Amino acid sequence: MARRAERFPDRTALVDTSEERLYAPAETIHENRVTYGELAAIVDRTAQHLTALGIGAGDTVCLLTRNRVASLAIYFACRRLEAAFAPISHWLTPVTVERPFAVLDPDLVVSEAAQRDLVRSIPFDRSVTLEELANADRAPISDENGADHDGRDEPDGRSDDTRMPLAIFHGTEGRPVVGYTERTLEWNCISALLTWDLSRTDVAPLVAPLSSVAGLVRVALPLLYVGGTVLLDRAFDPGDTLTAIGDERATVLAGNPRPLEQLAAEPGFAEAAASLDRTVVEHSMSDDARTRYRDAGVSLANAYGRLECPTALSQSFDAVDDDATETASPVVGRPVVNCRARIVDDAGSVLAGESEGELELSGSVVADGYVDPAGIADGNWTVSLERQREAVDNSGSGDESDEVDGDARLSDGWLHTEQSVRRTEDGDYQLR
Repeated sequence: MARRAERFPDRTALVDTSEERLYAPAETIHENRVTYGELAAIVDRTAQHLTALGIGAGDTVCLLTRNRVASLAIYFACRRLEAAFAPISHWLTPVTVERPFAVLDPDLVVSEAAQRDLVRSIPFDRSVTLEELANADRAPISDENGADHDGRDEPDGRSDDTRMPLAIFHGTEGRPVVGYTERTLEWNCISALLTWDLSRTDVAPLVAPLSSVAGLVRVALPLLYVGGTVLLDRAFDPGDTLTAIGDERATVLAGNPRPLEQLAAEPGFAEAAASLDRTVVEHSMSDDARTRYRDAGVSLANAYGRLECPTALSQSFDAVDDDATETASPVVGRPVVNCRARIVDDAGSVLAGESEGELELSGSVVADGYVDPAGIADGNWTVSLERQREAVDNSGSGDESDEVDGDARLSDGWLHTEQSVRRTEDGDYQLR
């Protein structure tokens, strides 16, 4: 972030399009533009606030909020302090929110005031609101964290220890909990910009929360990595997002089928979407929605990813796209850069050529491991999914009947997805 700010301080990094008033009329936005220089300054201050609160290398900071500029500032501040950033979804319930905390033992929980009811269910008592964090004391950042006295990174000041997780994410029901090191996150950024031809001229709205790999790792970080612009809203609203797309001349859109279909169903979609050049959809969309995007001149690509691998497979935008219904068994393309894929049968044998079986993934874009409930401070933080599940079950935060996001698992250098796929004669992968 410091390097981006030095190269182009006046370029817009974020546009906060959230409604300024609690009960603002529908389809109205309040623009709050944040340049790269301003965002870097916010990160500096946030890192100093966290330092004053005792956060340093090896610590874990949990964040419970909707999409905010502060979310990204805390992420980059944790990177600077060599602490782990663990966003907690505000979509969890008072029961499921306990599950990630059965694995994580955070040193600080930061939350927005709107999530006070959910915060009360967290079995942890050291917490501050975003407002309290912003008003906390500021302390100089130690040079041990690879920063100079004003908090900015030195070009050669990166820590040699890449084993520690920088970002930790949980599944849709609060489990499992997986960790990504800085190096793995960077490879995901590189993979996204090469796969979808992202550049500094691109503008993309977020239709997924920053607490998810779909929002943070697949969209926000790659756009900031390459110097583009991210459009933020507290929570997805199709009318507001479509307004932001039209007003900010968004060029790229990526997300799950439901929000993309909701956008296509909005009045005035074709006019607002005129600036869109390409759209990436998880799996596939309905025929009607695909037709609306095509009629608006938008190139489409299906993709496949999951908690342990934000994007594993993707079509190219120039792929042959016929009018056949593919919602039930969509073709999701081929492995992205830095990802390997293979198909195995029930006996675990690797299948070649046109075949059908379980999808397995490996490569530098796959998560580094499941987080050990014993903690991350010693660097040996990865465990098997079974061990993590036992810790959650024994804590009383779940029961053994709970499914864990399809029961995928990382072992022997491969992610066993439990996803049935078919590899076509052309080498594309089709979900089954």
